[in-house]
Amino acid sequence: MTNQDSPADVRILERAEHYIYLTAGFILVLAAGGLLLTAVIEMGSKIFEGDYVRAMVHLLDRVLLVLMVAEIIYTVGRITRTQLLEVEPFLIVGVIASIRRMLIITAESAGHANIQDPAFQAALAELGILAIIIFLLALAMRLLRAKKTVT
Repeated sequence: MTNQDSPADVRILERAEHYIYLTAGFILVLAAGGLLLTAVIEMGSKIFEGDYVRAMVHLLDRVLLVLMVAEIIYTVGRITRTQLLEVEPFLIVGVIASIRRMLIITAESAGHANIQDPAFQAALAELGILAIIIFLLALAMRLLRAKKTVT
């Protein structure tokens, strides 16, 4: 066996990789659709129970999760088209995930603001850490874009 692969072998591997990405993308599309459908159904059941706030928080959580999946679908499609792995879409997913968590923490702790409560203090600490993460991810995206314009 030689160190160099034949062009036919390389093409087979490239096609296999292409179909793996396509299959993963279609599975992610189905998962996103399922998440949206179950989010609406669960929201309806919570509304019928009279728990409006939890219904909206749950719906917000699921919709933001679907946005994360959509960004991953976009990334998989782009990898399939260009055969290049890019960092920026993953940074965007990180920003969406962090914002999602911040919104959920804020919505869940609304009305429970007792500064002496350890759970409230933990939520505040988590919000601070998430804010730092979002800042760092945004800074990384800005640096990547600045690098692209230079090259």
